[in-house]
Amino acid sequence: MAEKKKKPASGDLAVNRRAWHDYSVLEKIECGIALTGTEVKAVRAGGASLAGSYGAVLGGELQVVQMHIPVYEFGNRFNHTPLRNRKLLVHRKEIAELKMKTEAKGLTLIPLRLYLNRGRIKLELGVCRGKAQHDKREALKKKSIDRDLDRWNR
Repeated sequence: MAEKKKKPASGDLAVNRRAWHDYSVLEKIECGIALTGTEVKAVRAGGASLAGSYGAVLGGELQVVQMHIPVYEFGNRFNHTPLRNRKLLVHRKEIAELKMKTEAKGLTLIPLRLYLNRGRIKLELGVCRGKAQHDKREALKKKSIDRDLDRWNR
């Protein structure tokens, strides 16, 4: 019997935990995502991975690039390709605004989590700025101190 992948516990279908370590998230945007039938089934089975993916405005459309959704095990010959670009569904004004931010200010669009909202699969996209190495170390140090204080206060 094939092993079933475990979904994240919080009800999310996929979470990009690395993004919070590598980037400072300035704002979040909820986007719809255009998926094929086998992609939806694979995502609901807990197979999606947001690691290494990013958002980009390509040809006037907002797309997520390098998001891995594995081939659906029970799919037929019309199965999807795992690493194709997927269109994100947002308003035209938001696309123009995001394009200006990413080009002018040196910001990046990073997928933070994939989740269900009233039966629809949504992607939370973060407008992020990369952290320097010393900022990452500082954040880890602060997290460790907070964890120790919490442990002592119990």
